[in-house]
Amino acid sequence: MKPIFARGPSLNVRLGLALMASLALMVLDHRYQHLEAVRAGLATVVAPLQFLVNLPGRWLGAASDSLETRESLESQVQKLSDENTILKAQVQTLVALEAENERLRGLLGAARKGGERRLVAEIVDLDRDPFSHQLLISKGTRDGVYLGQPVLDADGVMGQIVEANPLTSRVLLISDASHALPVRAVRSGVRAIAAGSGNLGWLVLEHVPSTADIKAGDVLVSSSLGQRFPEGYPVGTVREVVQDPGETFLKIFVTPSAKLDRASQVLLVWPRFEIPSLPAPAAAPQPEAVKSDTAKPVAKPDAAQSEAARSPETRP
Repeated sequence: MKPIFARGPSLNVRLGLALMASLALMVLDHRYQHLEAVRAGLATVVAPLQFLVNLPGRWLGAASDSLETRESLESQVQKLSDENTILKAQVQTLVALEAENERLRGLLGAARKGGERRLVAEIVDLDRDPFSHQLLISKGTRDGVYLGQPVLDADGVMGQIVEANPLTSRVLLISDASHALPVRAVRSGVRAIAAGSGNLGWLVLEHVPSTADIKAGDVLVSSSLGQRFPEGYPVGTVREVVQDPGETFLKIFVTPSAKLDRASQVLLVWPRFEIPSLPAPAAAPQPEAVKSDTAKPVAKPDAAQSEAARSPETRP
């Protein structure tokens, strides 16, 4: 008896077709970036759902904050007041240092760097993959976010934008094993590359020669080499320097300045990199016009001079 409904392909065939289609889509997306628009559209649709999923956690956090005791609030107020006093004293010294810096810049003929645009963003979600250190933030391309943009927190450099969608963006942290940024030691000026270790608690300085002047406690700041991270933002503090006998390079471990695992807000920065202008080449001296005797009018001799010239030996 012939079945009423024709039997379709087997489950194994369907699974094989699905796997082949998935591989083809992944290759097209990786090589030709054909699915960027689809991914951006899906991220825009999913963004409100992500906000809704995180709302209960935010509400619980707000409720726990409201239930804090009066004593803890008073201690926090006192602590903040003390910190405010200390910061005011530091600002007074910074004003003097800034004036001194301006004077030195004037002596050296250096130009003052322009201000940088900044924007605060909320951390929406964390990457669940333990081998990928990424964050999802609440600002996107409609706010001017771009790929490679540096991201900071209140204490230092956190990472950079690796995916920008209209409403949200994804941040790759400096602790990720695939991340690296140029740094400079404040004390000695030694430059190096701070690479992620795959651990939120420390970074690694790569290819630092054993003769380099760097030691535990040195503060590392970002370097503008590569024109991506602005100059002078804290990156971390050298925790340990290991020199193995016979090794050409040091093993240097760095504690990040930013709170990579505790931050709730980030700061987006639009750096302004200034390219020093080269002095204009001096104009080549113009050759002087060759004086020609033919240009001068020649006086015609009078009759007496002509006669004397013709008969110089005859005298009256």
